[in-house]
Amino acid sequence: MKLMGINAVITGAGSGLGRALSLALAKRNCRVGIADLNLDRARETLSLVELRGGRGMVAEVDVADPESVKCLAERFYGEWGRVDLLINNAGVVAAGHVGDIPLEDWRWQFDVNFWGVLYGCHFFIPSMKRQGGGHILNVASSAGLLNLLEMGPYNASKAAIVSLSETLRAELAPAGIGVTVLCPMFFKTRLLETTRYTDEFERRFAQTAFDNARMSAEEVAERALRAVERGRLYCIPQLSGRTYWAIKRMAPETMYRVLGWGYRMTWGKFLMLKMAEWGLLQ
Repeated sequence: MKLMGINAVITGAGSGLGRALSLALAKRNCRVGIADLNLDRARETLSLVELRGGRGMVAEVDVADPESVKCLAERFYGEWGRVDLLINNAGVVAAGHVGDIPLEDWRWQFDVNFWGVLYGCHFFIPSMKRQGGGHILNVASSAGLLNLLEMGPYNASKAAIVSLSETLRAELAPAGIGVTVLCPMFFKTRLLETTRYTDEFERRFAQTAFDNARMSAEEVAERALRAVERGRLYCIPQLSGRTYWAIKRMAPETMYRVLGWGYRMTWGKFLMLKMAEWGLLQ
């Protein structure tokens, strides 16, 4: 799909990866729908888009609320007539052991991470079919492929996005609608601002991983959009993510035996921190 001069709508576009995707599309002379729960941040993104010669429109949306996402789709189709690219980007994370993470944190992550993506697909797909095609970029995570320790609800919600995207890839092919699922490892973003933890180790590990991330949100955005342009289903931007995923596919039983064994050892968490410091999770 050629991304020059198209209409694109992005959720969670007020900061981080959503903002980077907005600016990357502005460089391609696209009209960008900047949707976010925080309208002030959405306006900041629009200002940056316009500074780069782009154009767009802001909208307030709560992706966990189906009526809000329905209104979002109606607004952009009403204003523009068509949406060529939908990017379901908004996401949150809570870390901890299953049994320790409060159930409300499970619901919070699924409401935003999974249901937010599903609502976007549900309300935009019918109009995409009527217009004769388009593309959907769903932002998941390598956590949805690899299942990181102490991140049960995040892993499960992101794995659900991967599964949904794989389903839609074939299901929407007759309608000329492409689907790409983005699965990055840790990269420089503002996700930690809303992250919830159950103990100090998780906070320290997350901070270490993000502090030592080598890839910027801008680089992830560019790689994601190139994957869309090439019609790829999977976009795993970092080499580490592609390597771990290959290992899992070749020997999944062995991989999780080794992870479990290492986690039982007293040095298991120390090794996890060192891997984050050394950039082995980036």
